[in-house]
Amino acid sequence: MGQKTILLITDGIGFNASDKFNAFANAKKPAYDYLFKNVPNTLLRTSGLAVGLPQGQMGNSEVGHMTIGSGRILYQNLVKIDRAIDEGSLEKNEALQSLLSKCRRVHVIGLYSDGGVHSHLRHFDAICEIAQNAGCETWAHAITDGRDVSPSSGVEFLKHLQAKFKVASVCGRFYAMDRDKRFDRVKRAYDVLMGETAPLEISPSRYILQSYERGVSDEFIEPAS
Repeated sequence: MGQKTILLITDGIGFNASDKFNAFANAKKPAYDYLFKNVPNTLLRTSGLAVGLPQGQMGNSEVGHMTIGSGRILYQNLVKIDRAIDEGSLEKNEALQSLLSKCRRVHVIGLYSDGGVHSHLRHFDAICEIAQNAGCETWAHAITDGRDVSPSSGVEFLKHLQAKFKVASVCGRFYAMDRDKRFDRVKRAYDVLMGETAPLEISPSRYILQSYERGVSDEFIEPAS
């Protein structure tokens, strides 16, 4: 009977040659210390081109697990969509064009940041532009991030969005992207999308600035339209 092999993944542990401000290097970890000293070991790159992401793009749990499990580089959706935009194949997509040909008004909703984990604002913008080019009245519903990017970067992202498209609503991912089965959170986002709340009397970017002043960061921006 051959020797058994264990694939053990410890989330969140990275390597840094310096032990300054390095919790892992300074922790008491006799098992790891023994392994590093006594058994063959190497390092894996977990970001950028090494895992099928754009150069300089940070990795994430899903990408890391997929790459380790497959044992090869798999181009991620972020790269595939970027290429589809650059090559023009996204705009020529038959299913998308068939949909747009039947629409007079299009609402685009998604996480609006350059985090690149669940979404990227470049893809959001591209869909809006394609809808506009097809003659559709286009409205953007922005979900603010604050987790995969700086917690107060949303206002600049919204200014960018407002300069290009009509913004119909804004909402923190805490509400619109809840994954803890808290329907009370999701319902608040849903009610805004369905027009069940009073409309904002200020611009979305100004609304976010006012939220910052109350100590509310991007992830927790209360749904508003």
